[in-house]
Amino acid sequence: MPLLNRAVEMQQEVSEWRRQLHQNPELLYDVHETARFVAEKLRTFGCDEVVTGIGRTGVVGLIHGRHGEGTTIGLRSDMDALPITETSAKPWMSKTNGRAHACGHDGHMAMLLGAAQHLCETRNFKGQVAVIFQPAEEGGAGGLAMVKDGMMDRFGIESVYGMHNLPGLAVGSFAMRKGPIMAATDEFTIHIKGKGGHAAQPHRTIDPIVTGAQLVTFLQGIVSRGADPLDALVLSVTKFHAGEAYNVIPETAEICGTVRTLKPETRDFAEGKIRDYAAAIASATGAEIKVNYHRNYPVTFNHDAETDITADVARKVAGDAQVNATIPPMMAAEDFSYMLEARPGAYIFIGNGETPGLHHPAYDFNDNAIPHGISYWVTLAQEALAA
Repeated sequence: MPLLNRAVEMQQEVSEWRRQLHQNPELLYDVHETARFVAEKLRTFGCDEVVTGIGRTGVVGLIHGRHGEGTTIGLRSDMDALPITETSAKPWMSKTNGRAHACGHDGHMAMLLGAAQHLCETRNFKGQVAVIFQPAEEGGAGGLAMVKDGMMDRFGIESVYGMHNLPGLAVGSFAMRKGPIMAATDEFTIHIKGKGGHAAQPHRTIDPIVTGAQLVTFLQGIVSRGADPLDALVLSVTKFHAGEAYNVIPETAEICGTVRTLKPETRDFAEGKIRDYAAAIASATGAEIKVNYHRNYPVTFNHDAETDITADVARKVAGDAQVNATIPPMMAAEDFSYMLEARPGAYIFIGNGETPGLHHPAYDFNDNAIPHGISYWVTLAQEALAA
């Protein structure tokens, strides 16, 4: 099954929507104009129900099939942009300095809106499709907020599907895998309190910089010497703040970083080792060390049956050669994970071509991917809700 003719016909119009959204990026939950744009489109298409304000600023449109009652599936797009100044120099680049759709959420919205329009026109399925537009994916856990707001039960969603563009994957290609496809992501802040003093008399101090340097070295050994090499684990120290003068040993230091894992037991291991090493070095140096460890997004875990459905649909749209059903997991994180904890489902990647990478200031979504994304969403709805 090739691309849907209607999806190809819609590309120019949907690209215009995408570029309008791209020019007007909004952050986290403050996506009021974006949500208004989405809701107005869904009402214009003829969605049977359009509900706003779910998870603060999320939008859900419900589309009834014409083949009678059945189950409900959810199709999800994210809406928020990033706090990045865009450098793409495209005619439709961001109008707001310091904000940009550098992760392609504008393209995700446009593709799902195009699919919603086509599904409203045809309704060639049994049951209902809930098109989900989520705020605050970029660090705000908007997916969790929508789940906690009762979205799944309110609309009777029984399975849920997500899609994200991937630079480096050819346009017209899809990739997915069963099990963990994206990592859990945690953050830690370590406060070190020593004893400050004159830099010429270090023996009278407890140097928090030396203490912190030792701790950083030990933390890197968690991955290289403590973890099973076959278990994916990333631990990166990304901040080290201490001191203000050349001739003063400071009183305090602060170390921050991130941990990425694919298994719950590896996550537990990493947190435990960070705390163990901090306690050991505190004992050895006489410094006070406090560890604040925050568990952020969980693992994005694809369920077997739903992943099989996505792979079959992708092959119908793109052909066998353009579908990789065993892509290695990525150590970035995604809060669609919360929806997959609430309901079975699957998350896939769609090719964006040879473009700058995600979160790069020169990144721009590739409009040539639009008909492929629309065709995938529409075919998925029709296949998962076959009459």
